[in-house]
Amino acid sequence: MKAFVLAAGLGTRMGAVTRTTPKCLLPVAGTPLLGRWLERLARAGVRQALVNTHHLADAVRAYVRASAPPLDVVLAHEPELLGSAGTLRENRAFVAGEARFLVVYADNASTVDVGALARAHRPEDAATLGLFRVPDPHAKGIVELDAEGRVVGFTEKPERPKSDLAWAGLLVGTPALLDAIPDRTPCDLGHDVLPRLVGRARGVLVEGYHRDVGTPESYEQACADLARLGSAA
Repeated sequence: MKAFVLAAGLGTRMGAVTRTTPKCLLPVAGTPLLGRWLERLARAGVRQALVNTHHLADAVRAYVRASAPPLDVVLAHEPELLGSAGTLRENRAFVAGEARFLVVYADNASTVDVGALARAHRPEDAATLGLFRVPDPHAKGIVELDAEGRVVGFTEKPERPKSDLAWAGLLVGTPALLDAIPDRTPCDLGHDVLPRLVGRARGVLVEGYHRDVGTPESYEQACADLARLGSAA
């Protein structure tokens, strides 16, 4: 199995923290976020991961070379940000011949077993989305499921949420997902692609800790939470 690790974000909400360090290299519980994801993906059976870069790309390249990751890493530099879906579209050849692949966002601190998510995928589905319950659905990409677990609605930051199930930025993708990506740049999975997969994707509740670290406050909280979890993190 292969995986995309989306790591090219500018990290503008982090302020001074990411001026000299790309967000994907911020340490959490002693290990940079990117390193945590590469280790987690390797444990899930991923043999090769594509990591996209943009902001401070040389630092990411140096980290990958020096850290001896537990799987093969392909770096894909983006002089112009393509957006999450645009990265998948422009690197479709990376997963040529793969019936399924994983997609994760490097700026999430997580203990989720992505291998379990991959095993939950059904061949007839275009994608399987990892979901978690949130107290603030207005701020997330919200998913509605039917009784069979099929996605019947997807809305980014809805004014009137119909569910408290948020997409965790984790998914199992397929060629059908890639076919649904429109030809525009930048192109975003949440805004531009997942709404097109309503009726053709499934959602699965994931277990474990999972937090976006897009703000200094959220980053500090993730560091504290995972330090408390210790070896379980």
